[in-house]
Amino acid sequence: MTAPLEFGLDTFGDVTRDATGNMLSHAQVVRNVVDEAVLADELGLDFIGLGEHHRSDFAISSPETVLAAIAARTRRIHLGSAVTVLSSDDPIRVFQRFATLDALSNGRAEVILGRGSFTESFPLFGFDLSNYEELFEEKLDLFAALLAQKPVTWHGKLRPALKDQLVYPPVENGQLKTWIGVGGSPQSVVRAAHYDLPLMLAIIGGDPARFAPYVDLYHRAFKEFGRPAQPIGVHSPGYVAETDEEAREELWPDYKAMRDRIGRERGWPPMGRDEFISEAEHGSLYVGAPETVARKIAKTAKALGIARFQLKYSAGPLPHEKLMRSIELYGREVVPMVKCLLSSSSAAF
Repeated sequence: MTAPLEFGLDTFGDVTRDATGNMLSHAQVVRNVVDEAVLADELGLDFIGLGEHHRSDFAISSPETVLAAIAARTRRIHLGSAVTVLSSDDPIRVFQRFATLDALSNGRAEVILGRGSFTESFPLFGFDLSNYEELFEEKLDLFAALLAQKPVTWHGKLRPALKDQLVYPPVENGQLKTWIGVGGSPQSVVRAAHYDLPLMLAIIGGDPARFAPYVDLYHRAFKEFGRPAQPIGVHSPGYVAETDEEAREELWPDYKAMRDRIGRERGWPPMGRDEFISEAEHGSLYVGAPETVARKIAKTAKALGIARFQLKYSAGPLPHEKLMRSIELYGREVVPMVKCLLSSSSAAF
């Protein structure tokens, strides 16, 4: 029997504006993120993920610290990163921080490991971008060894070796739930299967169904390894309002501001309204009234056979009050609709 779909939320702690149009401080944004997570817990959502960034437009550089504050104010929701940039961190310290979070939250901690699409952490922490691939591969190998919570003997090229080393604190019950975040690399998909870890697909543009070959590759890799496949999740941006028109009109200027700011850094052209509408109607932008968003999530869940959907609900300077309303609609209306659609054999998405 297939497990029911889990529903999560992700945020990078985008720096938002207040009611008068002034940008909030990073400190206030962090406090607002905690309130957003508390609301998600009250609504019965399964997961909240905080992204790690080291730049002016995002307030969260230490997800585990914010998650610890959330742990103290919540009871049920699972707490994780989205993602932890393992390449520019130390695997042992990452494990220790999330094991500590797991203790504080009574077993609700998760970590999503990735290379990250932003590179500010590399010069900040003294890593050479020319080692981008090798850093992640080597550090993931060490992190995977730590998950067994047995004495670790390990050696690599970029980090000192370990010999019969135990790492503390241990996870109290079972193993720290660890996902691999993937943006579309076949090698990363196979790597996740190699380490027997769940896969989180970051689908931020285009038809989600185009990731079906990666899902197939993941399952084929597990079959070759002789193990049952681990769960697959999807992370995608979105915004919920009472009507499709309201959702689009409210999200558009702030989504464009965020997209164009990042685009200038990466050589992308400015985002046009037609591209925005196309992503909302046919791509990976889950924006609209509850029914519209629910049908789109259900369609993606069915097409890819996923175990969790995580909505990246923050978008540039979109105000906290609007984010709270979007979370409310997602939890109270979208989630029940998706469950109903997926339970009906005759539902049309």
